[in-house]
Amino acid sequence: MKESVARLLERLGLEPIILSEQPDQGRTIIEKFEEESSVGYAVVLMSDQDDHGCEVESMELNPRARQNVILELGYFMGKLGRKGHVCVLKKGDIEKPSDILGIIYKDYKSNDDAWKYQLAKELKSSGYCINMNDI
Repeated sequence: MKESVARLLERLGLEPIILSEQPDQGRTIIEKFEEESSVGYAVVLMSDQDDHGCEVESMELNPRARQNVILELGYFMGKLGRKGHVCVLKKGDIEKPSDILGIIYKDYKSNDDAWKYQLAKELKSSGYCINMNDI
């Protein structure tokens, strides 16, 4: 999922920043995150393959995004603004954080290119020069 999104962003003429691909330079994870987060747009990836958890007093595990992904989503919503600067791509039927149930999620399916056009449309509406033919 990460690689597919990164390659799409590159084809669209954008430079994706993937934290794990950036040099550590002796920084803590949060320092690295803060220093690499000077961006105009964030694409947050939530996958049903990342984590499973359950509510208190429940024994039923549900797929959900990793907690660091939820933290990063909140960080970028606060830093960039919720509207027009953050897109959430979700893979599978995952548990959604209740405090942000009103945001629109884009479904990611590896065998369907619809997410690519939806993401490109969001980037274009945010002011990026996107050629849809580059998809």
